[in-house]
Amino acid sequence: MKCTDKEEARKRLGYTEREWARIMEQEKQEKKRNRKLAAVLTGMLVLVACMGFLVYYLVFRSHDYTLNFTYNSADSVLGLGTILDGFEAEEGAAADLCVVTGDTNTSAVSLDAYSAALFDLNDEETVYAKDVFTRRSPASITKIMTCLVALKYGNLDDQVTVTSTILNIEEGSSVADLKVGDVLSLKQLLYGMMVVSGNDAAMMVAEHIAGSVDAFVDLMNEEALAIGATDTHFTNPHGLTDSDHYTTVYDIYLIFNEAMQYDTFMDIINRENYYAEYTDADGNDVAVTWDSTNQYFTGNETAPDDVVVYGGKTGTTNDAGYCLALLSKDLYGNPYIAIILHADSKENLYGEMNSLLSLI
Repeated sequence: MKCTDKEEARKRLGYTEREWARIMEQEKQEKKRNRKLAAVLTGMLVLVACMGFLVYYLVFRSHDYTLNFTYNSADSVLGLGTILDGFEAEEGAAADLCVVTGDTNTSAVSLDAYSAALFDLNDEETVYAKDVFTRRSPASITKIMTCLVALKYGNLDDQVTVTSTILNIEEGSSVADLKVGDVLSLKQLLYGMMVVSGNDAAMMVAEHIAGSVDAFVDLMNEEALAIGATDTHFTNPHGLTDSDHYTTVYDIYLIFNEAMQYDTFMDIINRENYYAEYTDADGNDVAVTWDSTNQYFTGNETAPDDVVVYGGKTGTTNDAGYCLALLSKDLYGNPYIAIILHADSKENLYGEMNSLLSLI
């Protein structure tokens, strides 16, 4: 309103100049408050939108996150760039390997575990070796080979319907809690098999890839021989005890080393947990988070100073004792595979693994 218009309005309404000035000031302050309120409301709307997106991304897309030592295949320290330096793949296998002729450097640390080793992948040297060629039950470390075969022959996007095959495992053994009729992707089954060590998931991976568990086990044995794991024989895809199911520390190194050629395997072993959404037999949505069995990832164990535990696989049965295969790195990103078979307790397993890792 122009000044002349305002003056005419004042006179018409009968206000004094002082009263009119007060009214105009009140009007000015009211407009200012309204502008501030509009700005606050706009900011709150933006904040709510951002929080909604964040909740969606963290809750519904959490399976895209690695919650411990984020994996990046291009990263020079934690990614494959450093791990595979010096490796020349030949038909999918690493050409250069650590060589072991017998026990090595056993005076460096004293381990009660039956068999153990530490391999320097970059320098292709065996840092430590104890009884690495003796055949032993590997428990769920078996699943490294199961994962390797599945990645080589399977399609991660395949949808798999869970069958009664999952019931053919030892009652009370480690499971991903799958139910007959559940529909998951092969990728989800691999994470359920490796992260939470689901024997039920391992059975479904095997049946889906080869048509039957027995046919898949034949593939496992063929692949083991192909990569030089000649002291290995599998009778199942999960590692539950069987007198004809065995491997050695050195063969586990060969299998682990071969599996590292696959980016998906590297991501799986690096997971603190994994969130999966799938459907049950009635088509209802199922959401589950599988937590790692690796005590370094749960926070129950801490690696030695200057050593980063990248990931690996645990295994435990009465026959095998407590077992662990790890990929770890020094602060320069140099990779090492450490393996222990048949420790007598979980506490001693991780204590002796730390002793082994202290040699890095």
